[in-house]
Amino acid sequence: MYLATTGRRDAPPPSATGGPGRRVPATVLALGTVSLVTDVSSEMVTAVLPLYLVVGLGLSPLQFGFLDGLFNAASAVVRLLGGHAADRGGRHKRVAGLGYALSAASRLGLLLAGGAAGQIAAALAVDRVGKGIRTAPRDALITLSSPPHLLGRAFGVHRAMDTTGALLGPLAAFGLLWATADAYDAVFVVSFCTGLLGVLLLVLYVPGRTDSPAAPTPRRRNPLAALRGAAFRRILYAAALLGAATVGDSFVYLLLQRGLDIPVGWFPLLPLGSAASYLLLAVPAGRVADRVGRRLPFLYGHVALLGVYALLLIPAGGPALLLVLPVLALLGVFYAATDGVLMALASPALPEGGRAGGLALLQTAQALTRLLGTAGFGAAWTVWGQGPALWAALGALAVSLAGGWALLPRTPAPAPERSTA
Repeated sequence: MYLATTGRRDAPPPSATGGPGRRVPATVLALGTVSLVTDVSSEMVTAVLPLYLVVGLGLSPLQFGFLDGLFNAASAVVRLLGGHAADRGGRHKRVAGLGYALSAASRLGLLLAGGAAGQIAAALAVDRVGKGIRTAPRDALITLSSPPHLLGRAFGVHRAMDTTGALLGPLAAFGLLWATADAYDAVFVVSFCTGLLGVLLLVLYVPGRTDSPAAPTPRRRNPLAALRGAAFRRILYAAALLGAATVGDSFVYLLLQRGLDIPVGWFPLLPLGSAASYLLLAVPAGRVADRVGRRLPFLYGHVALLGVYALLLIPAGGPALLLVLPVLALLGVFYAATDGVLMALASPALPEGGRAGGLALLQTAQALTRLLGTAGFGAAWTVWGQGPALWAALGALAVSLAGGWALLPRTPAPAPERSTA
């Protein structure tokens, strides 16, 4: 594996623009396959969840926003534990496998819960905890298996495969609901079986260690040690600030459904538009980020989200597709330019021995601020109505973009020295 030991610019050197070194490592492809299958499982549930809770169980937008944010917060907190555990002894695969298994098991909890809100909440919490545990170790495996100058492409390929699952999951949910006359239990059963397949693929095809000749991993490391790096701190602050102005996807879909009076039976198909856009753009966005630097694509992705909010403010009129398609396309652009790109931006500022913990810290900060943004938007919608709430979200994101522009380092820091502490 190519190791960066000196300062370098974010764009790759001319010698790194071609040749066999441009191929995506097998570990990244294996992890992408696991993520694809697992996302089919998870997105089957995610696609019907807002409808199930708001329409089926009668939750208000405030209650739904609080629960959705709370579960994401639970995921965020355990990411620190998962990242720290993965760094100790290089147990990235083992910790990630535990997270995948927990998410699969949560589908059984949804199946057994019936209509009991408390049991549904517990099952959803288990799912988010599983996702939180696995995310940082998985992303650390990607960074440790890929040359630093190709991290954007590696994350782009992984996210494209992951998004393929996100595209197929709602289709499967829609087909099952149509074939079973809205039997949510059927969705939960198939989701559980698919999740188990993802765990099996991880066990069989993802290597337990990277092939990197990295230095021995420290046995004990402070989970907050990554904050000692000035460049990483600036990236974390910018991501957290922008996360606080981000409205959850579920609210975007609910706003589209209510504003355009889309039949509830078609609701699970709304995530397909954003997933298709993300799928098409994830790899190109990663390659562009490797060439021109990762700071600008990350910021421009949030400009696309600003466009989503602006479009949702347009009064309904004319064919619904004139509003639905641009909103979903821009939402996909947002994720393609920010999700994997942020990990590729932050990874060179972290030591290999603390890569999972540092990425977990970044993901946790971003998720917790998104909790505030999602809960705040739900409260504003409940108290003021959706129009004023959207104006507030648009203004907050514009201010956060200015702050992110000032905070993000224009050139990355030199790769940190490997720590033996």
